[in-house]
Amino acid sequence: MLRIGELSRRSGVSPELLRAWERRYGLLRPTRSAGGLRLYSADDVDRVRTMQQHLAHGVAPAEAAALVSRAAPAAAPAGPSPDAALAELAAALSDFDEPRAQAVVDRLLSTWTLDALLADVVLPYLEDLGERWARGDASVAEEHFASAVVRGRLLGLARDWGRGIGPLALLACLPGEQHEFGLIAFGLALRARGWRIAYLGSDSPLETVESAAHALEPAFVVLSATTDDRVDPVANELKPFARRRRLALGGKAFEKAPQDLRALLLPDGPVEAADELTSLQEEEEGG
Repeated sequence: MLRIGELSRRSGVSPELLRAWERRYGLLRPTRSAGGLRLYSADDVDRVRTMQQHLAHGVAPAEAAALVSRAAPAAAPAGPSPDAALAELAAALSDFDEPRAQAVVDRLLSTWTLDALLADVVLPYLEDLGERWARGDASVAEEHFASAVVRGRLLGLARDWGRGIGPLALLACLPGEQHEFGLIAFGLALRARGWRIAYLGSDSPLETVESAAHALEPAFVVLSATTDDRVDPVANELKPFARRRRLALGGKAFEKAPQDLRALLLPDGPVEAADELTSLQEEEEGG
C-alpha cells in the first residue's frame, strides 16, 4: 500500500492532480490506515497510468476517467443483494427477533463495506419503517423495538470512534430534533475515513454545542435537522455560531441554508456527505 507521495513518484503525476482526479472522477480507490492515512494500491497505480495514456491521445479528462472506470468496474459487494439483505433484516425485526437481526448485520459486515451496509440496508430500512409507521402499517411496538435494536448496533459500531489522530468532528442534532440515525450513520462514515467523532446526539441546545466546541476545538461542527420547525427558532443563533466555528449542516431541513449563514451544506446521504467533508478537509490540510 502506498501513500500519495509514493503514488505520485511512481506515476509522475503531482499529488494535487491525483487528489483532483480522485475527488472529481472517483479515479482512485484508497483505503485508510489505522491512523487515518489514505493508502493506495497497485491497482491505483495502473489506473493512473491508463488515465495518462488516454490523456496523451487527446482524450478529455472526464472522458478518460470514464474509460478507465469502464475498463475496471468496481466489484459489487459479496453476499446477498441489497434488496435481499434489506428484506432479511426487515423480516427479523418485524418478528421481534433481535438475535436473527444481529446475525444479518454480522454476516453483511463480514463481506460488505460499512458504507454499503449503511447506504443500501440500514438507512433504507429505517426510512421504510418510518413510512409504514406513519401509514399505520407498523405498530408502535415494532417501531420502538426495531429502532432500539438498530440504534444499539450503530452505536456499538461507533465504539471508540473518538480515538485516533485524524481531524475531529463534533456532531449534534438541533434543539428538539429526535431523529439521529442519519447523524450516527454520517459519523460512522466519517470514522471510516479517518476522522475522530465527538457525538452529542439528539435535542442538543446550541449553548451545549458551543461549550463542547470550545473545549474540543473540532475541525468542524456538524448540526442536523429534518424539519424546518427545528431550524427556524435557532436561525438567528446559527449566524454568529457560524462566524465562530466551522459549521456544516445536514438533514432534509437544510436543503437550503438560512439567509446569510456561512456554513457548508452537506449533500443527502451520510456516505456522500462524509466524502465531501473529507475532501474539503484534505484540501485545506494540503494532504
